[in-house]
Amino acid sequence: MNTPPGNPEVVTLGEAMRLLLAEPGVALRRAQQFQASVAGAEANVSVGLARLGHHVRWLSRVGDDPSGSAVLSTLRAEGVDVSRVGIDPTGFTGLLMRDGDPGRGITVQYHRAGSAAVSLGPSYVRDAGLDGARLVHVSGITAMLSDSALAAVTTLFEVAREAGATVSFDPNVRHKLGSAQVWREVVGPLLVRSDLVFAGEDDLDLLGSSTAELVDNGVTTVVVKQRDKVARAVTADGAWEQESVVSRVVDTVGAGDALTSGYLSTWLRGGSPAEALLAGAVSAALVVGTRTDLEGLPDRAELARATAALAGGEEVHR
Repeated sequence: MNTPPGNPEVVTLGEAMRLLLAEPGVALRRAQQFQASVAGAEANVSVGLARLGHHVRWLSRVGDDPSGSAVLSTLRAEGVDVSRVGIDPTGFTGLLMRDGDPGRGITVQYHRAGSAAVSLGPSYVRDAGLDGARLVHVSGITAMLSDSALAAVTTLFEVAREAGATVSFDPNVRHKLGSAQVWREVVGPLLVRSDLVFAGEDDLDLLGSSTAELVDNGVTTVVVKQRDKVARAVTADGAWEQESVVSRVVDTVGAGDALTSGYLSTWLRGGSPAEALLAGAVSAALVVGTRTDLEGLPDRAELARATAALAGGEEVHR
């Protein structure tokens, strides 16, 4: 797949890492074989939206190394615009190693301290620009990478406001990046600066925020991934709910990003919150039925077929 011509509809900002996923059912400490892929919250959303037919530009920095080349070639092959990605001649591309077993907790090991993405900064964001994008999407993970990366995120918000673009934000709390207090101090203020918020119920609790508070403070839509597996979209005009449609679980990692990309695709096409929640739920169900963050993300035809199958009483899985 080639990057579509013209200006992007969506711009995302964030780190992508080389993923080494341990063989099925084997704990990370005992694994002998690994499947290579790419992982990163904004990269996942970028691929999800690109497969659903949107022109997406991903902004980031990678090292001038084999892992950086792998990240760029993977995203480029998915139709994601990587033309503004910075190549750091002295830095390195982050590495993520993990296992995956739905029957127990997942072990994750990051090698990202000092990576090329950590040096993201405001001048890079302003130089890259939005080129008319309608939507920008970023996560709290990016803001927590470093002081300069936080400045890059806040600059992205400013650039989006200046351009009249909608800001989509997912706090995406990862405890290995900082304490609860640091997350509240760094990421909490970004919630009320966003137009669309996608957050787990636990994330909102940790950040000391609530759906009602966010809507009262001007957030247009808050999509909450609840503990009971129900996704709820709340606006000033009402609330909509969508139960999980997952029927087969292989690996749960990446489900939240899939829900976000399905929802945003429908939003970009003018769909209702109910329709967007359904698209997100179906996308998430397809992703958890596969091993990596990317392989289960549907294209438009696959999403339409899975949604039709669901309406006909069939299960949603690959």
